[in-house]
Amino acid sequence: MLYVADQAHVPYGGRPLDEIKSFATEISRFLADNGCRAIIMACNISSATALTSVCELLSPLPVLGVIAPAAERVAREYVGPIGVLATVGTVNSGAYTAHIQRANPLARVVEVPCSKFVPLIEAGEHSSRDAECAVREYLEPLAESGCRTIVLGCTHYPFMLPLLKQAANVMFKNPVTFVDPAEDVVATLSVRAPDLSTESINSGNVLLTTGDEAHFREQTAIFLPGIECKVSTARWIENNKLTM
Repeated sequence: MLYVADQAHVPYGGRPLDEIKSFATEISRFLADNGCRAIIMACNISSATALTSVCELLSPLPVLGVIAPAAERVAREYVGPIGVLATVGTVNSGAYTAHIQRANPLARVVEVPCSKFVPLIEAGEHSSRDAECAVREYLEPLAESGCRTIVLGCTHYPFMLPLLKQAANVMFKNPVTFVDPAEDVVATLSVRAPDLSTESINSGNVLLTTGDEAHFREQTAIFLPGIECKVSTARWIENNKLTM
């Protein structure tokens, strides 16, 4: 696995959509140029803005986003309003509502922008008092709408699941199912690229950051416990090109 964390530019959520598209396109090109045989655009706002054009650019290389697989599943299993917790940019793109209602025109979707989540998680404060307050703030409109299913529309948000589940047990009248789109992406990848290597998860993983390498190394120990990997740096150079 070759992974690029674009920490030089996070959070993406408040950036112009065209700028995010350019970052996602260059990172995808970089991964393809370094021998990747399939690419997961593991960012919701990148998937919303850049997936279609990157698929065309890198065809026939399989390129998967994180929105469509989960959106199509919750649309099929629709029971009551579907909530989406996402970044400001993803909510502004309307991608989840569009994908869900394309699969099920009768589905009602309630999207909530969560500007506080990513900075809290990046700082390792996803179990803090501030995180608890943010969770209650963002779940409130979904509870008022009677949502039974809530999609975690940012790849950071599963780290908030313990607090989200705890708050939902108190705030919602009915049981709530939280959906992590990563699970649907894995299932889709096994269909789109079944010939990928099934070697050990600890075999040759390389994790790159465009930000501070020492800080990223500390984060990987927290967020990927037990996963062996080489941590290094990728650099943005002039004309928005990415290099190792």
